[in-house]
Formats: sequence, structure tokens, C-alpha cells
Amino acid sequence: MNRVRMQIECTDDLLPGNKRAPVGIAVLDTGIANHPDFKSRIIDFYDFINKKQYIYDDSGHGTHVAGCIGGDGRMSGGKYRGIHPKCNFVVGKVLNEYGEGSLKDMISGLEWVFGRAEKYNIRVVNISVGVTDTEEKELLKTMLELVEEAWRRNILIVCAAGNKGPKPMTISPLGIGKHVISVGCHDGDYFKNKEGTCEIYSGRGPTPFAIKKPDLVAPGTDIISCNAGFRAGNRRNPIPYIKKSGTSMSTPIVAGAAALLIQKNGNMECEEIKRRLVYSAVDLKEPWTKQGWGMLNVKRLLEV
Repeated sequence: MNRVRMQIECTDDLLPGNKRAPVGIAVLDTGIANHPDFKSRIIDFYDFINKKQYIYDDSGHGTHVAGCIGGDGRMSGGKYRGIHPKCNFVVGKVLNEYGEGSLKDMISGLEWVFGRAEKYNIRVVNISVGVTDTEEKELLKTMLELVEEAWRRNILIVCAAGNKGPKPMTISPLGIGKHVISVGCHDGDYFKNKEGTCEIYSGRGPTPFAIKKPDLVAPGTDIISCNAGFRAGNRRNPIPYIKKSGTSMSTPIVAGAAALLIQKNGNMECEEIKRRLVYSAVDLKEPWTKQGWGMLNVKRLLEV
């Protein structure tokens, strides 16, 4: 995350003060571990898969995603902190240990978030999950209707473009509409000669509703973030951080940036948040169907 923060110009002087209540960010994923980097900031959790009554992550995906959003980096001296290290987390476990889940659980998760939005000041929902258009049509229709409902409730959904590219029209169905931020992967010039960067397989537009899709891109290859298996003093798993790649990692980087914008400006509407995100992005001179409006730039986002 240290490299990512430099790439997208997310510097310490841009972090907002404590004048406003922390923005709540909902993460619908494989759960979240009680990692030290989240100390006292996991304020609600519900397990839609196994109905367990305690906070956990049996996959590691959700914990890594949450670290990208807002881990405070205390186990690395701040080096691997996320984009908004003062946010609060509301986490719904909607995916199992293999990162698999159903639209039914995703729908339940989003409805659960709606019921807690006011209490926890939830303004952003991160969905680092790709779905296919072959899933049950009625459930997909319901999910897309809930995405629209979130927008009306002034809750911004940030979702992964998916890893089904590079063919055209491979954006995850959750991200095809105008009232959602879909995020693709691009590492800029950082991995010039590296094979297998997530830019290669990041979902591509267009979509039936928007030519510029994904909306924007963020780094997503070899992202170092929180390791769910880490336990302080445990010799079996003494490493606090781990690398992962994919649009799942790009998405929380944008979600964290959106939360920073909201933290700074208060009750900003979703329309304005999206406008600021895309208009401040840096044009990478790539096709619209690959980069959307360009690379996330936090400095420009917060200064616009």
C-alpha cells in the first residue's frame, strides 16, 4: 500500500481531521479478522454464511480488502496503511472460505447495510466481488434494483469491474449502470515488464448504459495489505501483511478515497462524489473501455 499511496498521491497532509464523525464503510466480502490495524474500528459484523456470532475471516480476502480501505498500518510503522485509516468498518460476511457466495446472500447483506446506515454513518459500500450474467436473472434484477436504491439513499456503491477481461463488455453486471462506481485495475508505469498484471484481465467496457466503463482504475497488482491469519506472538503466522492482486484490490482503494472526500466535505451527494472521482482521474491515454476516465488521484480529488 505504500507504493499505491505514492502512485495515487495520497499523502498524510490530505487526511482529514476529527471534526466530523468517522465515515462508516460497509464491506460485503468473506468477513474480517481482528487484525491490529483495525483496532476498535470494526463496529458491526454479521455472518450470512455460517451464522457465527464472532468476527472472523476464513478466507483472508475481506481482511485484505479492508486493509486497503483503511488499515492504519500500526504493524508496519504506518508503511502499509490504507487510504482512509480513520474510517469505521461495518462488515457482512456474504462469501465463504473459497470466496464463493450467492446473490441471495449479497442481497441480504445490502439490505442489512441499509438498516444500519444511519446508525453508523455508512456512506460507502465496497463490493470486491464479480458476478456473471448467467446467475439467476430475477435475483440479479433485485440486486441491481438495490444498487439503485443505495444511490437514492445517498450510499455510494463501489464495485469491482471483475477479472473476466480483456474482451469487450466483460464488466461485472453489478458495475454496468450509471449509479455505481465500477473500478478496473491499472498499475500505471510501475510494472512495465511484469507478466500477469491485473491490468491484463481487468474487466472491459462498454456496457449497455455507459461507454466509459469502468468508471476509473486504480493499482491492483501485488498489493500489500492485512493478513487475516496474523496473530501477534504466534510463530505459525508471524507475518502481518500479504500480497494479493486483482480488481478486488483496486476497488477498496477507490472506496477509501471516496470516504476521504466525504469525510472532508460532509453530506455530499452521490452524484457529486462520482463527478469528483471521475473528473479528477488522470488520463492514462488508454482506451475508454480499459481505463474509463483514468487513474484515481487522491490529491486532485480532494483539491477540486
